[in-house]
Amino acid sequence: MRSPWKIAIVLAIAGAAAGTLALKAHDSGKKAASMCETVATSGQASKAGQTGLVSEARETNKALPRLVDLGSDKCSICKMMAPIIEELKEEYTGKFEVQFIDVWKNPDAAKEYRIQMIPTQIFYDPSGQEFFRHTGFIGKEDILAKWRELGINLAVE
Repeated sequence: MRSPWKIAIVLAIAGAAAGTLALKAHDSGKKAASMCETVATSGQASKAGQTGLVSEARETNKALPRLVDLGSDKCSICKMMAPIIEELKEEYTGKFEVQFIDVWKNPDAAKEYRIQMIPTQIFYDPSGQEFFRHTGFIGKEDILAKWRELGINLAVE
């Protein structure tokens, strides 16, 4: 008679341990995933070089529309966006401005641009008015399609 009770107790302890481990793994996964999505709001991020960054971003060539990509160089989704942003900078010089701001290194930019999640891309018209905002990964063709949808001429001369 003692044997079934021992087995039941061992199984209950094993189940509890497995459940605890699963919860810890799930929480760790959520933390890792959210690190790329949720903007760091603690004052732990480096503040070096942030003075005037946002106003500089807004004043960059006011005659052109502008795409501002706000993210982090440590965020995996943002890293996937980096080559796209660089391509756009090179290929569409003179058509629209492209700028990347690391909001973990520059938390004041996150506040000023009202960033909740990263990456976030903000499209501005030539006068500096925001006219579209996207959160998450967006491909090059989708960015170009949005510019066309908003009436921006992208014909390369």
